[in-house]
Amino acid sequence: MIAKQSTIRRIIALIRPHQKSFFLGLAAMVFTALTNLALPYIFGRGLIDNVLTTQDFRLLNIIAVGLVLLFLVKGFFSYASQYLLAYVGQKIVLDLRNRLFAHLQEMPLPFYEQHKAGDLISHMTADLTILENSIIKDLANLIQQVIIGGGTLLIIFVIHWRLSLVTLIVFPMMTWVFTKFSRKIRKVARKRQDKFGDLTAVLEEMLYGIRIIKAFNLADVSVGRFKAENQANFESGMKTVQMQSTMTPTLELLLVMGVSGVLWFGGGEVIRGNLSAGELIAFFGYVALLANPVTALARIVATLQQAFAAADRVFDLLDQKPTIVDLPDAKELGEVSGRVTFREVSFRYPGEDKLVLDRVNLDVAPGEVVAIVGPSGAGKTTLVNLIPRFYDPTAGEILVDGIPITKVTQRSLRQKIGLVPQETILFGVSVRENIRYGRLDATDEEVEAAAKAANAHEFIVKLPQGYDTVLGEKGQGLSGGQRQRLAIARAVLKNPRILILDEATSALDTESERLVQEALERLMKNRTTFIIAHRLSTIINADRILVLNDGRIQESGTHGALMEQNGLYSKLYEMQYTRGR
Repeated sequence: MIAKQSTIRRIIALIRPHQKSFFLGLAAMVFTALTNLALPYIFGRGLIDNVLTTQDFRLLNIIAVGLVLLFLVKGFFSYASQYLLAYVGQKIVLDLRNRLFAHLQEMPLPFYEQHKAGDLISHMTADLTILENSIIKDLANLIQQVIIGGGTLLIIFVIHWRLSLVTLIVFPMMTWVFTKFSRKIRKVARKRQDKFGDLTAVLEEMLYGIRIIKAFNLADVSVGRFKAENQANFESGMKTVQMQSTMTPTLELLLVMGVSGVLWFGGGEVIRGNLSAGELIAFFGYVALLANPVTALARIVATLQQAFAAADRVFDLLDQKPTIVDLPDAKELGEVSGRVTFREVSFRYPGEDKLVLDRVNLDVAPGEVVAIVGPSGAGKTTLVNLIPRFYDPTAGEILVDGIPITKVTQRSLRQKIGLVPQETILFGVSVRENIRYGRLDATDEEVEAAAKAANAHEFIVKLPQGYDTVLGEKGQGLSGGQRQRLAIARAVLKNPRILILDEATSALDTESERLVQEALERLMKNRTTFIIAHRLSTIINADRILVLNDGRIQESGTHGALMEQNGLYSKLYEMQYTRGR
């Protein structure tokens, strides 16, 4: 069996917390294997040599009753081994799935921009399902087959060592076939898991973008992409099946060659009087018993290679370290007034040469409302994403109340920051719990007060179960304005000192925008606020407006002052005003 030593060691480490159940299951499996080893001897030596030749009815009765009792014992141990080993397998996958999910929470935003959502979902579902169905059960089965094979070899050597050598002639060839196919199956199985991740990514993309697919009549294109990935997944799967299907009959053919040699040589030994008929029957029974481990090993190794490939993918994901981490001596950020300072901040995305932000200097006073505008791709969202450390600057530093944000824990920093994104994220829980995500220890009264401040209370109480209404996926059934007001209520409940509004009203109708804008004005009061604005009419009352262009602050001032400068801001405003007339 070919597998990376590190993978095997890590699987053993996962077994260790459940080792009592695992070893009890193995012990039960050993007893099950021992009962199998007794059967050829009972039928060969016991029945043929000691009962049929002597016509001993008393011994015949003992053997008949003994067989029933033997299979009762075998059934008990078989049940115990299957139950205990399945329990260990389920617990390992439970632990791994929890670890993997928690690990994904720690990964920074760049990680998600570099990985397909479908591939990550495939790790959490398909890979772990393969592990659940194979890894412990097949590892234990492998041990059982080794016990049966080893025990069988020992017994046949005791019966007739020269006949045993005839049986073993084919084993070096079988080992070579076994090893060669194992390597290939593992390699192909890893590729198949990768292909399944690509297939899942296309499916997730289709579900997410179904409205665009229908609006632009892209169904044929979407189906074509899915068929192509599905075909690649099919072909990858068939390569695995082809190797499995070739390995098993090849091993069986070699085994039959050994059996034929036993038939020829063993029959001659019986004729010459060197072996009894019962011993030959028992020997054949053990050779047949030996055939099962050999063919089972081929199947077990094939499925284990797939399981190891899945384990490699899971472990590779777990081994990816977050690029944004707290320093060992990071402190908790205490109460802050809300001053935010950028000092010579530059930023480029991983793998990119162009700077998105270039030596930005900015000092925002506590409670100041700063709007950020500029052409698409100017770096507006990137600028505000640096404040809660969704990314770290390539150069320079950011400070909150004079404290570099890299010297405080991310958790304590983000507790001081509220975010209302353009695309509201709602979860499949009740309205009350969605708002309470702003502050988990909030009372029901505080949740309702936040909803009222966000102009959300009136529509919430009209929902089927009011605040206890469970929302559909991504808030389906609510309008854009309603979803946005729930996001604002969440931010109100959090009561942050620093607030980030990322185009929070860009996709709303006039009435929804009015309600949302009222809620936002209440939310911004006495808070340091950064507003990324698409509609420039919504930020004319900001204390300061920054105009970003090519990663630099090109203009800065109030709406009136910037209009008088007749620069980029003035042009952007006039363009929107002209379009809006």
